[in-house]
Amino acid sequence: MTGFFRRDGELTCDGVSLLEIARVAGTPVYVYSRRLIEENYRRFDAAFSSVKHLVCYATKANANLSILRALAGAGAGADVVSGGELKAALEAGFPADRIVFSGVGKTEAEIAAGVEAKILAFNVESERELTKISAAAEAAGKAARVALRVNPDIDAKTHPHISTGLAHNKFGIDIARAGAVYEKARSLPGLSVTGVQAHIGSQILDASVLAETARSLARLSRDLLDRGFALKTLDVGGGIGIAAAGEAALSPEEYAKAVLAEVTGLPLTILTEPGRAIVGPAGALVTRVLDIKESGTKTFVVTDAGMNDLIRPALYAAEHPIEPVLPRATTGIADVVGPVCESSDFFARDRKMDLPREDDLLAIRDAGAYGFAMSSNYNFRPRAAEVLVEASGFRLVRRRESWEDLTAHERP
Repeated sequence: MTGFFRRDGELTCDGVSLLEIARVAGTPVYVYSRRLIEENYRRFDAAFSSVKHLVCYATKANANLSILRALAGAGAGADVVSGGELKAALEAGFPADRIVFSGVGKTEAEIAAGVEAKILAFNVESERELTKISAAAEAAGKAARVALRVNPDIDAKTHPHISTGLAHNKFGIDIARAGAVYEKARSLPGLSVTGVQAHIGSQILDASVLAETARSLARLSRDLLDRGFALKTLDVGGGIGIAAAGEAALSPEEYAKAVLAEVTGLPLTILTEPGRAIVGPAGALVTRVLDIKESGTKTFVVTDAGMNDLIRPALYAAEHPIEPVLPRATTGIADVVGPVCESSDFFARDRKMDLPREDDLLAIRDAGAYGFAMSSNYNFRPRAAEVLVEASGFRLVRRRESWEDLTAHERP
């Protein structure tokens, strides 16, 4: 078995004891299964195997260098959204010609770095960005490959904070104006117009909206090819979600089937940018129970992890499975909360669950994506350690922050 499963009653990661990991690394600690990450990537890769393609892992989901190195070694490309992510991807071993650079607000320094690296493409968000990339390419004496990120005005049917493909969202270029913007791109020096791209949101479980997006991109691509554009890629974005209890999952195979049906016959390499679906199920936040607090009719399970460690429940109303590492026979209704001084500091509310005892370990599951990546030092709390389970063992891939780390930039 791969991932998180029970052995002799204890929840493990690839058979490795979470109790032992917590003893060595302390809590809270993020624990990742390298095998499951690689398996999830290979499923996406195989699902698109009938066409020329590249699976570009969305590094914003989890940019730990050890995870990036594993995916680069497995053959993945990378989708980056900042200069820092670009540097991380290159350091981790992603070839520059397997890297696409997304993001609505690229700085001039970030653009120059992408031009210098000769990345596969900039996913361009605006006409102004086109002129900036053109200037940077001319200054460097290079040709920069660009794809326009178009906004198809399609509802991803997801949380509004992570919906990016509607007309009122800040992302992309109105698809109705795309033809004219492509003509402008073709006229600018230093640019090689190579692709079409869209990304309509995250945590998507409805294949139909992804198929609709691919249909819009295919229609635009065919028009551009007819007009003489030398396109090379069609990038359908990412956003595949993780099903919560009672929801139907969307598999890589179902996703690919829906998308590929709309792009049949196009002489283009198909790019896709999954992140959450690759690393999310492969990670858990392991936290220790500090107290079982009874208050009126409420039971609060107080943990040593807080919203600074995992903000998704507070920010997106995300529901993560939570279970004791060691089995408990008593079930009940409880709120699982952290120590941060905010009422929004919770991981579950009124959750029916196996009730832990004080000092027990809990595993907050499906936390490999947008967990550590979005963590902070709020309340002057150090960020958690990260552990990668691999080859029947585990290693610390990011140590817990110290007081000296938190104050280093404040000292003369």
